[in-house]
Amino acid sequence: MAKTHILWADDEIEFLKPHILLLEGKGYKVKTVNNGADAVEAFKNEPFDLVFLDENMPGMTGLETLSILKSINPTIPNVLVTKNEEEHLMEEAIGAKIDDYLIKPVNPKQILLTIKKFTENKRIVTEKTSMAYQQEFRNLSMLINDGLDYNGWVEAYKKLIYWELSLEKLEDDSMHEILQAQKSEANNVFFKYIEKNYLKWIKNPEDAPILSHQLFRKKVLPSLSEERPTFFFLIDNLRYDQWKLINDIITDYFRLEEESSYYSILPTATQYARNAIFSGLTPLEMEKRFPDLWQNDEDEGGKNLHEDTFLADQLKRLYRKEIRHSYTKVLTHEQGRDVLDNLSNLMNNNLNVLVYNFVDMLSHARTDMAMIRELANDEAAYRSLTLSWFEHSPLLDALRWLAQKNVRLIITTDHGTIRVKKPSKIVGYKSTNTNLRYKQGKNLNYNSKDVFVIKNPHDAQLPLLHMSSIFVFAKDDLYFVYPNNYNQFVNYFNGTFQHGGISLEEMIIPYATYIPKS
Repeated sequence: MAKTHILWADDEIEFLKPHILLLEGKGYKVKTVNNGADAVEAFKNEPFDLVFLDENMPGMTGLETLSILKSINPTIPNVLVTKNEEEHLMEEAIGAKIDDYLIKPVNPKQILLTIKKFTENKRIVTEKTSMAYQQEFRNLSMLINDGLDYNGWVEAYKKLIYWELSLEKLEDDSMHEILQAQKSEANNVFFKYIEKNYLKWIKNPEDAPILSHQLFRKKVLPSLSEERPTFFFLIDNLRYDQWKLINDIITDYFRLEEESSYYSILPTATQYARNAIFSGLTPLEMEKRFPDLWQNDEDEGGKNLHEDTFLADQLKRLYRKEIRHSYTKVLTHEQGRDVLDNLSNLMNNNLNVLVYNFVDMLSHARTDMAMIRELANDEAAYRSLTLSWFEHSPLLDALRWLAQKNVRLIITTDHGTIRVKKPSKIVGYKSTNTNLRYKQGKNLNYNSKDVFVIKNPHDAQLPLLHMSSIFVFAKDDLYFVYPNNYNQFVNYFNGTFQHGGISLEEMIIPYATYIPKS
């Protein structure tokens, strides 16, 4: 293994000789210079892993030298060594993108810790994280198989996501592969839990988690305030792991007031789950209350075209006072800019609902476009694309604007997605719906081990299309495939992100509230 090569610039370098000898004794290679110009010259001609810069050198200062070194190779860490603890100097150093600083006199332990931090960080983090997960693996397995209730499953899922996000940063894939197998095990046990309890939840909502159609009544409306408007952002198809990434950015501007979860109804599909959120009704109740607006799977046309009407009706039913509110759906970048331009007007409302469809479009684009399939070829890449969109979206611009106002912010979604990997054969009539994770129809022929069957849709508060219609929901990472054109279908859809079925990713939904820091 090559020695770590360090450049150390200090006009009093002779006084640091004991430190230099210690480092060389530890196996480090150290190049010393006594001014900024020589530091720049050495940096140009030799490869270094780390640079120590004295701030107060004759000629070029440490910060001036830093600026030149960063222009040559910005990836090499630079550590400023200074006697000056004044705030303005620290701010200048941070602005110049210094990686760290040490206050003189420095001791050998400080130097060694700093070197390890920048040159051995990946190795140390990999070893410690892998070891920690190995120790936690048994505890997680016991937890998953310990007869969890719906709150327990939320906590178990969050722990799995914590380890997934931690392990994916490591260069060693072996632990991550074990984690993926453990997630699959969890989803299989979770499927059995849902199979056993879902219809009970629908029948006895007092003994159930908050479901899609109860979200406004139980979570949103009680938090409304006359003093500050509430902005409810629903990012379609946003999983808990994706929320974790964008939350790191949101909390630069907002304080996280509450992090909780609710459960999506079945099917975990937009036309059911999102309509249920905004109507405050189950799909069966929607069909009865809005016979001209509710769209079943067999009906032509868009399935989420009347959310504003559903929302207005729910607010009128559930809230005694008149709620000044708005509903906006954002499908394009231009519509996002329009929202930004209109935020000052929305401040006059008690409640503003904004639906952003990008993540949903991303999951479908991954199915439809070869380029997106390459860019989002696994879970980590899918998360990365979501984060990249958010960082450059008008939505983030809107949040920055709102962070300067007296508002309450809610971020949530309607359902998640799962990356499907295993085909499950199913046979049905031509009228059977096209969703890959659930099927609704009559005379369906399927593998009973792969599905949760609801033989009487009304038991799940779902509309009944035909007297013999049933619903079947795929478990874990399965997806439905028709026997004809089987291979072509598998080649096209395997590894894509789908929703509609039963998995932790699709059903356990992030719900977060924030208030501005300023």
